[in-house]
Amino acid sequence: MITFHIVQRKVSMVTTHNLGFPRIGAKRELKFSLEAYWKGQSSRDDLKALGAELRQRHWQQQSGLDLVPVGDFSFYDQVLDMSFTLGNLPERARGFHGDQLDPNFS
Repeated sequence: MITFHIVQRKVSMVTTHNLGFPRIGAKRELKFSLEAYWKGQSSRDDLKALGAELRQRHWQQQSGLDLVPVGDFSFYDQVLDMSFTLGNLPERARGFHGDQLDPNFS
């Protein structure tokens, strides 16, 4: 006796994606947190915690998409982040041994 198993796959005619997601937050939370950090009114850990929260929230909000961009979060400037990633550092930031976030604001 031969048994056949039928596998049904949901086929979609449309692929949904976006080209990026506003990293700043629905109520501009990142902007206000970054300004508070610069003024010394909040800690680096507070800023990093908000960044982690925003990334998590944004991933959840995009969960229904087929394709989601990754690596598009930046605390300040995506172009500057890529420049640092490629080793294109200004002289003042070379040899810096502090927190990885700080050269973005020096």
